[in-house]
Amino acid sequence: MLTPKYPAPDTAPPPAAHLTHTPASDAHAPARGRHHSPAASSIPAPVPASRPAVQLTPGTVIVAAAGGTAVVLVVGAVLVSMLLAVAITGVSVAICAVVLRSLLNSQNNQR
Repeated sequence: MLTPKYPAPDTAPPPAAHLTHTPASDAHAPARGRHHSPAASSIPAPVPASRPAVQLTPGTVIVAAAGGTAVVLVVGAVLVSMLLAVAITGVSVAICAVVLRSLLNSQNNQR
């Protein structure tokens, strides 16, 4: 009844490797049946991107640890101050409720 439905697998063949063709080699080759557009022959082959590896030196580790500690302390201070603000607000509302209740009771007792 509740069986999962998977999409059909991709059956497309992998893309063929593009061989670059330089215009200089066309000058020496015979022109039998070749129809190359100038734009297609001037497209460079894709070059794989090489990224340098991240190297952690003792200095960068200390800076990262200090930065992480600073972030934790700042976020902790903000959260504690928000909790303290909520607690102070709750206590002040409770005190106001007690004062209002005593004022209302004193008015009812005087009649």
